[in-house]
Amino acid sequence: MQRSRIKKLMEWKAKKSRKPLLIDGARQTGKTYLLQSLFGESFNHVLRIDFLESPEMTEAFSGSLAPENILSNIELLTNEVFNPDTDLLILDEIGECQRAVTSLKYFAEKAPEMYVAASGSNIGLLNSFPVGKVEQINLRPLTFYEFLLASGEAPLIKAFETQANSAPAHTKLFDKLTDYYFTGGMPEAVSTWFELKNKSILERVEAIENIHANLIAGYLRDFGKYSGKIDAGLIESVFRNVPPQLASVMDESVKRFKFKGVHQRKSRYGDFESAITWLDKCRLILKNYPTDGMPRSPLAAYQKENRVKLFLFDVGLLNHMLGSSYKEIKQQNFEYKGYIAENFVQQEFAAQGLDPTFSWGDARAEIEFIATNDEGKIIPIEVKSGKRTRAKSLQSYITKCQPHKTIKLSGTQGSSPLEKVNIVLPLYYTQYAVSQYLKSSQ
Repeated sequence: MQRSRIKKLMEWKAKKSRKPLLIDGARQTGKTYLLQSLFGESFNHVLRIDFLESPEMTEAFSGSLAPENILSNIELLTNEVFNPDTDLLILDEIGECQRAVTSLKYFAEKAPEMYVAASGSNIGLLNSFPVGKVEQINLRPLTFYEFLLASGEAPLIKAFETQANSAPAHTKLFDKLTDYYFTGGMPEAVSTWFELKNKSILERVEAIENIHANLIAGYLRDFGKYSGKIDAGLIESVFRNVPPQLASVMDESVKRFKFKGVHQRKSRYGDFESAITWLDKCRLILKNYPTDGMPRSPLAAYQKENRVKLFLFDVGLLNHMLGSSYKEIKQQNFEYKGYIAENFVQQEFAAQGLDPTFSWGDARAEIEFIATNDEGKIIPIEVKSGKRTRAKSLQSYITKCQPHKTIKLSGTQGSSPLEKVNIVLPLYYTQYAVSQYLKSSQ
């Protein structure tokens, strides 16, 4: 499978001197595959250490953290020769070895010519971190574009890349989007879905459901293993409550996360703050902060931590946790499943660096997303999952805030490419809303 992040990695490699690379992301999002299989192809040799698989490798970092001493220890323990001028060193699951994390500082300062890359799924939970000494990249589940690339369907990929605005392209791309709603972007689910394309739909669906079930079970086990001083049961309660709270709305915007009834004898944000922060640091949830009144840049200055919408980090796992069947996803009236489209948009935004996101509300009007462009102007983005695109909320925002531009993401084919003010994009082109009209931090 192709990953868009490979471009960032190749840019890092091309630098004359570099800080160690650190890939952060939820478990099973493809960090090792990206580093070893995709990026590793551009090196003469790759030496990979997995601290979770081989905990004895922590011995290489038990003494001096000088790069030359660490490399000597690694060569002795692995019985492999490493050339610092041409080879790539991968420190996988680096969060399992705190001294290896600390060593990144010394690689940055004393060996900036070396190719050192690390990855981990619990980076945000580390007790100490070499701030300013690493180049950090977050790896999310596959985006819809990466899902299309995995399909290998050249005409459809071309249609997406050229932003085709035709009835045939819309039919095909929307059909693929609903497939993506089911599979999500977890690499194992995506690769299996397309590997089994010649099998019956029942076999394909069963395979994906099994993968999703195993992933969820793995995350639940992690809560107990990595929760530290935080109540693992509280983390699980929040995680399990995100999907049903998203699904509790019909043809309306997602509401703020409600704390009452989530966990026994707890009902305030303060009771859940540590669990929400833990899930956010482990990249398992995505945050959206509601705003009201006249929004101003920077939006982050007006966010209130206790007023937050929570989304799941992968739409396929969201549907699995809700028990939504493939048939239901393909045939349902999406006008009444707006939370799926909203979670998808949130996911696409996060993959391009818009994290957290912001929304707007005023009386009965709600705009799912507002974002700042490169000029500091705020653009409202309304999400309409179906073909109905009447937008009373958007009109209310226009009246009150008079934006210079609006964006609507919908289940329709979209507006003419010549439209520059009131833009309507089909949902599957969400990434273009960021790259062409909004401000991306990455």
